[in-house]
Formats: sequence, structure tokens, C-alpha cells
Amino acid sequence: MREFARLYAELDETTATNRKLEALKAYFSSAAPENAAWAVYFLAGGKPRQAIPVKLLRQYATEYAMLDEWLFDESYHAVGDLAETIAHILPEPKHRSDVGLAEWIEQRIAPLRGAAPETIRAALFQYWDELETSERFLLVKLIGGGFRVGVSKLLVTRALSGIAAVDAKLIAQRLMGWTDGSVRPTAKGFLQLIAQESPDEHAQRGGQPYPFFLAHQLNADPATLGDLEDWQVEWKYDGMRAQVVRRDGSWVWSRGEDLITERFPELAALPLPDGTVVDGEILVWRNGEGVADAPAPFADLQKRIGRKALSPKFLTEYPAVLVAYDLLERDGVDLRKLPQCERRTLLEQLVAQMDCPQLRISPLVKADSWEALATIREETRLRGVEGMMLKAKDAQYGVGRTKDVGTWWKWKIDPYSVDAVLIYAQAGHGRRASLYTDYTFAVWDSDGNGGRQLVPFAKAYSGLTDAEITQVDNAVRKTTIERFGPVRSVRPTMVFEIGFEGIQASPRHKSGIAVRFPRILRRRDDKAVEEADTLDMLKGLLAGASRA
Repeated sequence: MREFARLYAELDETTATNRKLEALKAYFSSAAPENAAWAVYFLAGGKPRQAIPVKLLRQYATEYAMLDEWLFDESYHAVGDLAETIAHILPEPKHRSDVGLAEWIEQRIAPLRGAAPETIRAALFQYWDELETSERFLLVKLIGGGFRVGVSKLLVTRALSGIAAVDAKLIAQRLMGWTDGSVRPTAKGFLQLIAQESPDEHAQRGGQPYPFFLAHQLNADPATLGDLEDWQVEWKYDGMRAQVVRRDGSWVWSRGEDLITERFPELAALPLPDGTVVDGEILVWRNGEGVADAPAPFADLQKRIGRKALSPKFLTEYPAVLVAYDLLERDGVDLRKLPQCERRTLLEQLVAQMDCPQLRISPLVKADSWEALATIREETRLRGVEGMMLKAKDAQYGVGRTKDVGTWWKWKIDPYSVDAVLIYAQAGHGRRASLYTDYTFAVWDSDGNGGRQLVPFAKAYSGLTDAEITQVDNAVRKTTIERFGPVRSVRPTMVFEIGFEGIQASPRHKSGIAVRFPRILRRRDDKAVEEADTLDMLKGLLAGASRA
């Protein structure tokens, strides 16, 4: 635990990629394999399950530190992070622990899940008495399920590649599925992760997917890409990217490397030939009497994602399909080095051969020129899609967001946007725990008495630079009206342009509206609070989206 806590602190203290990379290499070079296995899990995006409710963590930390509750609350409000607060208020430890990360996770933290309160209390008091401040901080993050660190999976891949002298693409392939919670990280698994490539490695992949090839955002004129004839154009659907793997069984994997087979049984049941891997987009698809043959809104897919019990009626009401983009494996042969156009031909043959309604091929968009294609792109929202995908016909299927074997571009339509007023602010996490970085925005609506009131409709935290965040933080502190725990209610003084990808009706929200992927586009110092947009405007956008 001590070594991993030291690594966590080093990663959190710097934004320099090279420094983070060297810290990762140093850790993986010296860590015991069983500890390194769990470190890979967490650093690559694996989420720790909450073992102890936050309420008990607060209560027992207060008791251990012999503080009044009000003093703990004041400390928490000042710090803004529960783990950091607890780590700082506890008295000095009386002992030192040399227990490794794997033992902490498997034998100390895991048994606390569902344990009696008195058992939890005794265990925490023992653990806190063995750990220094940075280790206590990490422990609470792991116990509370709030572990986050500023490294990418790509950086972890590079570090492992560096210490093992193994191609980073092979490491990335082996890492697929590593963070799925159904498989426990082990020393054997870590040693296999960094081992030299074996001749029969591909045959031993089982249900493991391939690393996903990701697209770059196109912000320039597409004509700069050259001849349109060199590009394969498809619609960009708003669903869940996934791979269906058929190898002595069937698996459905999300891009986030979650195994979602049980949530989409109709896709797991696709009669794909053995040794086949298809890449595509999972969508709920409407096609029936009085219903257009088109994808349903993302909100319908969310119901599938969040539902574990799938009744026949539910499956009928929200039918899932896979819109196939690419064929990555056929007859057990890896096809990723073939050109895009050749993989497309093979995919078309597969889909035609199967003739299965749950498997659709992503249609190609044809145009005589970039100008004509831009005109077709204006139909995007009417079709219920997000824009277009532009894929170089000679591109191989790469690993992640890369251009070394060809390029995919996503040519998205401009987002919806409204001018809204900041009314609540909450402190961030990690290095931003002392800054107000998470904001709630509102638009104007009638108050029922001939006046107007601000109604919250979205939360956003991304889009501002560090300098802009500092300016907003100062303004929040100067205009605070009330405090609700870590949240501040502020006097309406700041207007921001908020962008979002989708909009839908939502009875759970006070505004009656929910927006998808809200983000801050810019601060509108040129606009007075009274000139911010209205709920009626949002309802107009909703009506337009519903007609589409």
C-alpha cells in the first residue's frame, strides 16, 4: 500500500506526461506482481466497489479523531474532499504497515462490504493506526469507491510496454477486459500481461475483444482531406459502441470494457460464425406499424443499459440492434491490417449471409462532392444521428485514437446551445478540491405571478481554462448567498453559453427537461443575466428534436 500511495501522490502532483510515465515505470519495475496487477486495474480505469457507506466513514473518523461533528463538517467544507479531510484530522499512527496493495484489497477491504458496523469500526481504527497521511487518503478513496487519478489507460500501456520491451499495441490488446469487475486481477495475469508474445497467443484470446479504434474530431473544412472518393462516409449514431465476439461462446463488450452480454441477450444470440468479431453501435431501433424505421432516442437505450431484469415485454418495447461498422475477425483470423474498404466488403457479405434483423450494416452515405455531402449532413437531426463518420478507405483498424495506420474522423453537427445563469457551485476533486469547478445552470421561466424565476436545467464542469476557473471561483465566493453542505447558492451574476448534444423530456427534473453531455462553451460577459435564455426556448428545441 505504501508504494502505491507514493505513486498515487506522484501522479497527482504533476501534469507532465513524461514525469507520470517515469513514475509508472518505476512502480511497475519494482512492485510485486500481485500488487502490480491491482495497480493496473485501478490506473487503467477499474472502479473500486464501495465497501463502507460514507455516513459510517464520517462517523468513525470523527470518533477516532475525537472531534465534534461540527468541527469535522467545517473541516470538510474547507477541504472539499472527504478522503483528504479524514486523512488530515486523524492523529499520528502508532504502528507502520508493510501490507501490500493486493492483501489490502482482497483480505482487508473486501470483507468489510456488508459487515456489521462494530466490525467496520474496529477494522478502521486498526487500519488508520497503521498508515501515514497519504496512505490513509488512498485507503478512504478505495473504501469509499471514489478512487480517481489523472492518468490515461494509454499512459499505463506505454509504461508497461517500456518495462516489458513489448509492443504497446500488444499490451493494449491484452489489457482489453482487464478492468471488467467480474475478473479479479492476479499475479499470474500481470505476468502474462508483460510477457513476450507467443505464437499461439491469438488462439488463446477466448472472449477477449480488440482495442477499439477511435475517431478524431474534425473541426476543419472536410475538403482539406483530399478527394472524397478516398473516403468511406457513414452516419454517426448516438448509441453505445460495442464489439460482439464469437469464439466458442458469445460475448458483448462495451467500449468502456464492460461485459454487457446479459443486458443484450438478443445480440449475444446473433448466429455469427465461430471466430468472428464485429464492431458496431448498439441502438434501440423502432420499426413497426406507424413507427419510422429509425433509431430511438438515446434515453431508450439508457433504459436497456440500466435494467438488469429483462422481461419479454421489456425486450419487445426496447428492441436492441447492432449497427455494424467493421469486421475485425473472420474464421479466427485477425483482419485489422486489411484496408478499410476490404473489411467493408467482407462485412457486407457477412450481414447479407446472416439476414438477421438484430444485425444491421451501417449504411454508406454517397455524394458527388464535399459540398453535396455537407448538404446531406444538414439532415442529421432529422435522421436521429449526431453527424457523419469519415473513414479513409485504405485505413487499417488501429488501437485507440491514432493516425499511424490510417484515420477516422467524426464530423459532428454543431451542438445545441443556450445562454444560462450560474446559480449553484460545488468544489471539485483532487488538485481542484479547493476551487469551485462544478456548476448548476438555470434559465428563465414564469413564476406564475406575472414575474420570472430561474429554473435549474443542467450541471456542467468542463470547458473552462484554469484561469477562467479561478475567475469564476472568486466570483462564487463573493456572491455566495447560502451554503448547503459543499454546495454554494450564488447571487445570479454570471451568464455562460452551455452546449449539449441531445435534449429530452424528464419528469425527474424541475425544468421537465434533461440534456445530454452538457458542457461550458464560453462565459458571456457581454450578456446581462436578464438576457439569458428561457425554458420556452428549451421546450422549442425539445419539440424540434421530437419531430425529428
